[in-house]
Amino acid sequence: MSIEFLPPEVDELRPRISVIGVGGAGGNAIANMIASQVRGVDFIVANTDAQSLNTSAAERRIQLGLKITQGLGAGSRPEIGKAAAEETIDLVEKALEGSHMVFIAAGMGGGTGTGAAPVIAKAARDRGILTVGVVTKPFSFEGSRRMKAADAGIVELQKHVDTLIVIPNQNLFLIANPSTTFKEAFQMADE
Repeated sequence: MSIEFLPPEVDELRPRISVIGVGGAGGNAIANMIASQVRGVDFIVANTDAQSLNTSAAERRIQLGLKITQGLGAGSRPEIGKAAAEETIDLVEKALEGSHMVFIAAGMGGGTGTGAAPVIAKAARDRGILTVGVVTKPFSFEGSRRMKAADAGIVELQKHVDTLIVIPNQNLFLIANPSTTFKEAFQMADE
């Protein structure tokens, strides 16, 4: 009697990596990665803003908290972003099924990214998925209220990720020229 061992399919050996963009800034990050033709990852966008979600180039889109926000966004209120993610966490979990690693991209300081990213990170990590947060902090001209919200969101997100990368948008001015406009600064942050 002989036993044949067949080599596994190549796809079985390759880790499944997902990148989920949460909120407006996260969605912009996903759009830039798709436009740059990044390959080998699953792109997912999750947002409370239905209009923004509908314009996304990502194939997988998750409408967060339709009952809470009615598709109108979180209004820069992290507590609404958090509640929205909790309302639809089952959709997020389904989208992440089979993932070995997830990158969560978000801008901190607004409503959806700040509130929903920690909820999504916790769901991923609770399922044994290696979870990495990649987030931005607001420009100083965006105000102290937004910066305080960002700092609180980062503290909460840190509890639920294996690694957290924080990119202060303000540092982009170090590589920009003195005549960079606000619009150009935000475009640099998206890239």
